Amino acid sequence: MGKDMGAGKVITRFAPSPTGYLHIGGARTALFNWLYARHTEGTFILRIEDTDRARSTEASIQAILDAMKWLGLDWDEGPYYQTQRMDLYREAAQKLLETGWAYRCYCTPEELEEKRKRALKEGRKPKYDGTCRNRTDFPEDQPYVLRFKCPEEGTVVVEDLVKGTVQFDVKELDDLVIMRTDGIPTYNFAVVVDDASMGITHIIRGDDHLNNTPRQILIYQALGYPLPKFAHVPMILGQDHKRLSKRHGAVSVLAYRDEGYLPQALTNYLVRLGWSHGDQEIFSLEELIDLFTLEGIGKSAGVFNPEKLLWLNAHYIRASSDEALAEALKPFLDAEGIAPPRERLLMAIKTLKERSRTLKEMAEGMRFYFVDKIEYEPKAAKKFLKAAMLPYFSQLTDCLSALKTFDEPNVEACFKKVTEDNQIKLGKIAQPVRVALTGKTVSPGIFEVMEVLGREKTIARLQEAMEYLSDKASQAT
Repeated sequence: MGKDMGAGKVITRFAPSPTGYLHIGGARTALFNWLYARHTEGTFILRIEDTDRARSTEASIQAILDAMKWLGLDWDEGPYYQTQRMDLYREAAQKLLETGWAYRCYCTPEELEEKRKRALKEGRKPKYDGTCRNRTDFPEDQPYVLRFKCPEEGTVVVEDLVKGTVQFDVKELDDLVIMRTDGIPTYNFAVVVDDASMGITHIIRGDDHLNNTPRQILIYQALGYPLPKFAHVPMILGQDHKRLSKRHGAVSVLAYRDEGYLPQALTNYLVRLGWSHGDQEIFSLEELIDLFTLEGIGKSAGVFNPEKLLWLNAHYIRASSDEALAEALKPFLDAEGIAPPRERLLMAIKTLKERSRTLKEMAEGMRFYFVDKIEYEPKAAKKFLKAAMLPYFSQLTDCLSALKTFDEPNVEACFKKVTEDNQIKLGKIAQPVRVALTGKTVSPGIFEVMEVLGREKTIARLQEAMEYLSDKASQAT
């Protein structure tokens, strides 16, 4: 039933449960499996573990596929779905039953709960007490589960590629349920059948699964399957060193996409949560494929730092071409309700890429360039749009209107003329002009802003500001 593992080709897998979105921890697991398969020129398989029918949804499946595609984690086989593989599980369960490695358990949920309570009361481990383990009668009208007959003594040794040798006493294990009364396999059983039948050679997953591994190894051995290699990766923690959750800023992968993060920033960040290559922080995907090894995975937990991710994202925005950013910005510009001409958009990107940390921030930051009418921030207007600015604005508008070529050097020359003629410093006029053109006190350089706006828009906004100043002056008298 299992593929031959002697061929030497690495086969990894990512096997999410579609009961929610793809989160940071799952994305890192997927990335590590993908990178190891690509580094070794092996095969990467995607398997959807959808046997929890009550909680698995089509929306979650789609969200996982979308997140994987956005991150660039393409799969060579799949997606396979466990719900389409039921015959395999039934066949394997029957084999265990016939070879004495599994038995029918007729204990009711109420009886099991009673046993659990009694064990806890008596200070024993609340594991199944083996009531049906050697039962020889099989009542036809009674529902039953199938349990794995765990050895009663001995140890299971996990030779982990990250953690080293880990030993488990079988007395700590349980006769776990492998098939429920409705014929649906449980996680620990289905995962072994799947991994063996798909020929998975390396199982790379979070170390929260380490306690499942001895149970799975016993099932592999009982079914006569060759054992894969295991690599249990330390968990990701929040900055308070508690298990990562939404309160630490760790949301779903698609939420990062929607906030304007670039996929290469997120993959670069995720790989460094638990893996390293010297002191290097920034890696291209090609470099990661070339350098990624399981030996590079650390033994201690990675700590999620949203600020570091933001810093990386800003780096990748600066490193992107203006054309690539123009493409990536489309959904964010749509959300802002603006559709700039491509040439102006590329000009605007140049002015903002050094100061934007996300695509969303960049789209919001360039909105003032492309709207028909801007609104002044009240505090900015109160401080800078004063009636005394009128003559300066008027002179500047006349100079700008007369320019043959409307570009940064010529715009700057107009400012210089106004300041020299009136013996004032540039700051006296530059900030009021910024508010007049952008509505805000913070923007890219004023000369850059005017070149992107173009002559027509710049003069129209200065004239609107002069009307505003005139109204202000008449109200004051």
